[in-house]
Amino acid sequence: MELTSPKTIKELLAKYETRPSKGLGQNFLIDKNVLEKIIESAEIKPSDVVLEVGPGIGTLTQKLAERAGKVIAIEKDKKMIEVLKETMSGLKNVEVINADVLSHKLKVTSYKVVANIPYYLTSPLIRKFLEEKNPPQEIVLMVQKEVAKRICSKPPRMSLLSVSVQFYAQPKIISYVSKNCFLPAPKVDSAIIKIVPGGQTSRPTESLVSPDLFFKIVKAGFSQPRKQLVNNLTGLKSLNGVKLTKEKVSQWLLENNIKPSQRAETLDISDWIKLTKFFNI
Repeated sequence: MELTSPKTIKELLAKYETRPSKGLGQNFLIDKNVLEKIIESAEIKPSDVVLEVGPGIGTLTQKLAERAGKVIAIEKDKKMIEVLKETMSGLKNVEVINADVLSHKLKVTSYKVVANIPYYLTSPLIRKFLEEKNPPQEIVLMVQKEVAKRICSKPPRMSLLSVSVQFYAQPKIISYVSKNCFLPAPKVDSAIIKIVPGGQTSRPTESLVSPDLFFKIVKAGFSQPRKQLVNNLTGLKSLNGVKLTKEKVSQWLLENNIKPSQRAETLDISDWIKLTKFFNI
């Protein structure tokens, strides 16, 4: 069954009396070249276990099953589960699970994540996988073009999202994808992004910092992105629970070679790690 054919997609949806859900961000891929690029980016081998989020009608799932040892497809929409029973029939290496991926407990230890995800899931989904005790070997996702750019941004255009991802992993954009490659077409273009875990965990043990403290400081720094760091960080509570004065914050920043007048977007991951490591005020 050719699942990139608009005619086939419409017939399948009509057969099961359903339609693409805007609320679940369902946009089905209809471009074979893009499909192949996703597969190639993940470098899937016969020994791989691949976790797919939001398989929809199973377009990507079928291709993953041709290369991987096992595919675990997690789909929230019960109507799509019915469609998948038909499109995945005969594929013995595909397991379909009806669940919300954000609350689902993973039972795999060595795996890759490959998915054309609902866009509203991008940030929470990436963080969920990167914070797992057993994070995936790599993550290949289709996301909104502008979100992909934000994830991969460098100073002076960092954001809370880019810091959050790059703290744990190395992201890069593989290619951009036109909105016309989907049915129905979304309002914006997309991008294939590859995220390889190994952010602060790839650093020497003595340089590791507490993620909780790290994100407490980073979130304060980005609380009002257009403001100077010294203003955003003033009032942050010290390890002793005392609110930091402007003078204390200025001293802390200067000791770490950061100007109090800088904005959060100008700091890279190593700057934030330094600030966290020397947060002994």
